[in-house]
Amino acid sequence: MNIPFSPPSDHNCSQVRVAKIRPVSLVIYPGVEIIDLTGPMEVFAFATNALQRSGVCSEPAYPMDVIAATPGPITTSCGLQVIANKAYSDVRDGIDTLLIPGSPDVDCILCDPDLQDWIRRIALRVRRLASVCTGAYLLAESGLLDGLRATSHWDYCDRLARDYPAVCVEPDRIFVHDGFISTSGGITSGIDLALSMVEEDWGSELALLVARYLVVFLKRPGGQSQFSAYLTSEASRPELKDLQAWIMIHLAEDLRVETLAERMSMSPRNFARFFLTETGMTPGKFVEMARIDAARHYLGSSKLSIEAVADKSGFGDQERMRRAFIRQLGVNPQSYRERFGLSAPHSAKAA
Repeated sequence: MNIPFSPPSDHNCSQVRVAKIRPVSLVIYPGVEIIDLTGPMEVFAFATNALQRSGVCSEPAYPMDVIAATPGPITTSCGLQVIANKAYSDVRDGIDTLLIPGSPDVDCILCDPDLQDWIRRIALRVRRLASVCTGAYLLAESGLLDGLRATSHWDYCDRLARDYPAVCVEPDRIFVHDGFISTSGGITSGIDLALSMVEEDWGSELALLVARYLVVFLKRPGGQSQFSAYLTSEASRPELKDLQAWIMIHLAEDLRVETLAERMSMSPRNFARFFLTETGMTPGKFVEMARIDAARHYLGSSKLSIEAVADKSGFGDQERMRRAFIRQLGVNPQSYRERFGLSAPHSAKAA
């Protein structure tokens, strides 16, 4: 596909050959998630296409190598085979951007100590080092994320924080840049990360052009929470677990701390302390998250109006629901429905 691009006036072919060729190496291993690999590769390939078609440079702006323990076919997590053209042990320099894709099986990422040693050494010789999804575990295991902010797939961030306490894990981020190291969230967020690299190298015009051809956001609104099962805190104490279940089927009722404390035959102060200790969140936060989860269900699976969803999920009015969505998910209810809903909602009257 030919992508037209009008380069900024300060770029010419000689400048590109000297400073703008960015060799990219992508590490693969058995069980690698294929979209973690191919998503960023497509971004760099489309950018190269646009730059070459526009006469900015005659050679690829992003030459890519796929490297593994040994050259040859590697079976990905979905069963499709990818060919590695180099062994990582043979690569000692010449990399501008090194990218580590992830895998649904974190243990398979961490089973090659030679790869970890190579990454530690090569990290001193690359301009950019990045991971996609659970690829962050390999960087963390190599010690390269110690003291840095990082993210991973939303469903693996708790384990990342627990196993590597020296890493400041930010679960809701699509991607995080900290110094020359970048980490991205779940699977397709590698596309977001690669687009940000193209924008850094060439400016927003080319990055936006590539995003349009890939039919993705250049800067995705909201964080990973909008895609996750957001309500994740479950108590271990049976009486508190029963209360949580009661809350989730009585969302439209009075769920103030005083009311919940009375159901537990406790004072509001003792109840709030007990709830926080057992669940890691305040009663008010749990109620809000439960209502958000209910609203997400209605927005994604029904044609109820926004007003009706706010009422059924216990928010009472749509403005209160909108503020909660923005605060917790980074998107408003209408935007959430447009992404995940069935179709346009009925009018409030019909609902």
